[in-house]
Amino acid sequence: MKKKEIIERSQQFIEPYRVTEGKKFRLKDIDPDDTGAAISDDKSRARELLEAGVEVLAELQDVLYAQDQWSILLIFQAMDAAGKDGAIKHVMSGINPQGCQVFSFKSPSAQDLKHDYLWRCLKCLPERGRIGIFNRSYYEETLVVRVHSELLAKQKIPRQLITKDIWEERYEDIRNVERYLARNGVVIRKFFLHVSAGEQKKRFLDRIHDPAKNWKFSSADSRERGFWKDYMDAYEQMIRNTATEYAPWYVIPADNKWFTRVAVAAVVIDALASLDLQYPEVSEAQRKELAVAEKALNGQ
Repeated sequence: MKKKEIIERSQQFIEPYRVTEGKKFRLKDIDPDDTGAAISDDKSRARELLEAGVEVLAELQDVLYAQDQWSILLIFQAMDAAGKDGAIKHVMSGINPQGCQVFSFKSPSAQDLKHDYLWRCLKCLPERGRIGIFNRSYYEETLVVRVHSELLAKQKIPRQLITKDIWEERYEDIRNVERYLARNGVVIRKFFLHVSAGEQKKRFLDRIHDPAKNWKFSSADSRERGFWKDYMDAYEQMIRNTATEYAPWYVIPADNKWFTRVAVAAVVIDALASLDLQYPEVSEAQRKELAVAEKALNGQ
């Protein structure tokens, strides 16, 4: 499959899952078990697309790194066991490690709580020419902190600033920060991997029954299932209030891991292809230097 064909197919493939205007978005409209009209249930075809996509992604990332102007920020949000780690691992398998930076954000540290809630993420933004991946992000401040409001009290925010409008204010802050980043060459793509409660339960049980996966399971994960509806409401509000043209959300059905990985790869390919990347042009002076170097090497 040719590069141009893969890029075109990627653009068509991801369109149903792209959210740039959140007012009409409803999470219930997205089926977590959907596998898309593009490949249906053909897993072998999906693997072929993923392998071809990874090759194209590696090629595009090489030009991104050489051009050294744009940077890509990929933000992954999801409930536990939705497949964030697996998607990152498989999609980025062909990427040059020098051109990719991955950060996982868990509970804030004591140092993190000494700063504003965006601080720990913004200091990890990717450099120009690189792909940065946030496994969870500042969006946790509109998710877990919203579901567990007691966490807000631990953030040392002046009491008079914690009002009924705090979530709308955080959405506004995030939109403004992402607009600023986009205006400065950071291409933002945000993923919500939408797994169903039933599939999450199956994956949790698999982690319990498989000794090789025991380390992945935490009792805290199962406790959070008790807040499923609250989390779904929080995710829907997050997407409705922060989906923009310059920082779109992609709500990816996640009950089928093979489909999730193909979809994520397609989004990243589309983001890179949209930049019309080119290797840096060599000046006349540099060409002369190359000719001199070639002559010297041939004479050795």
